[in-house]
Amino acid sequence: MIPFSVLDLAPIAEGASAAEALQNTVDLARHAERWGYHRFWLAEHHNMPGIASAATTVLIAHVAAQTATIRVGAGGIMLPNHAPLVVAEQFGTLATLHPDRIDLGLGRAPGTDMATARALRRGLDHGEGFPNDVLELISYLDDPQPGQIVRAIPGAGTRVPVWILGSSLYGAQLAAHLGLPYAFASHFAPAALEEAITVYRTTFRPSRHLQHSRFMLAVNVFAAETDEEGLFLKSSMQLAFANLRSGRPGPLPRPVRDISEHIDPEMKPSVDQALACTAAGSPDTVRKTLAGFIERYMPNELIITGQIHDHAARMRSFEIAADVLRSLDAGEPAAN
Repeated sequence: MIPFSVLDLAPIAEGASAAEALQNTVDLARHAERWGYHRFWLAEHHNMPGIASAATTVLIAHVAAQTATIRVGAGGIMLPNHAPLVVAEQFGTLATLHPDRIDLGLGRAPGTDMATARALRRGLDHGEGFPNDVLELISYLDDPQPGQIVRAIPGAGTRVPVWILGSSLYGAQLAAHLGLPYAFASHFAPAALEEAITVYRTTFRPSRHLQHSRFMLAVNVFAAETDEEGLFLKSSMQLAFANLRSGRPGPLPRPVRDISEHIDPEMKPSVDQALACTAAGSPDTVRKTLAGFIERYMPNELIITGQIHDHAARMRSFEIAADVLRSLDAGEPAAN
C-alpha cells in the first residue's frame, strides 16, 4: 500500500471563526493518526479570509504536540517569504521537540497577492533566488562543517527531510537536480502534471538525501454516503475557487445543491479544469476514481485534501478516504 497523507489549510468556514478552524485542524489530525494517515501537512497562505494556517510553523508545533506518531510538516513553507536561517531554526526546533516526525516542504510562490508579499518580505526576487535559498537552508539542517560561521541552533544535524513543492516544470527540474522528493500541487493546478512527473522521474539524480525519485500526488476528496452528497460537499470548494479567481476571496462557502446556478458559466470550465484531480461521491465512486489516479500517475505517495464546510462531514470524508485506500491495497470493496 502506498502511504496516504493529509494536506490541511485549516479552512475558516462561512459563519465560523479562525479559532474554530484551528480546533478543527487539531481534531482532524488526531483522527487522521488513528485512521492510518502517514503525514499531516499544513500550508502557508497569507491574507486569505478562508485559511487559518498563515503562521504555519506555529500550527505545526501545536498539531505535533497534540498527536503522537503521525508525521507533521509543511506543505509548504513559501521560502521567498523567509530567510533560510530562520526556517532552519524553526524546523530544527520542531525536529528537536518531535524527533523523526517533522517534514519541510518548500514552495517558490509567495502564497498570497503581491501587496501582501511585499508586507511579508521587502525586496522580492520573484523566486529567482529559490534554488540557492533551498541549498542554504539544507546546509543549516546538515551536520555543521569545519569553519562554518553561521549555524542553526537548534537545527544543525537534525536533517529534517526537505521536499520541493510545485505546480510547474520548474519545481520538477529542481527536485530532480537536487535529488529531493517532489510533491505536485495537482489538487488545484493539474495542467502540467503529466509533463512534470516525466521530467522529474527521467532527470532525477540520486543524492545523499534520496537514492530513487519519490513523487507525491495531491488529490481533492469529497467522500460521503452517496454520490449526490459527495458532489454537494464539493460545491464549497468550487465556489471558493471561483471567488478566488474573481478576486473575491472569502470564508469557505456553504455547499449548494446545483452548482450551475451559483457559478458564472464562463468561469465553470476554469474551475473544473483546476479541480480535475478530484474524487467526489460515494465510497465506491471515490475508490474507482482514486484507483484510476494511482494507476495513471503511479505516485509513491498520495496526499488528500478536502475543503468541506461542515466539520463533521469533512471528518467523515477523510475517514472514508482512509478506508478506501486501505481497501485498494487489499483488493476489497470499500466499506460504507
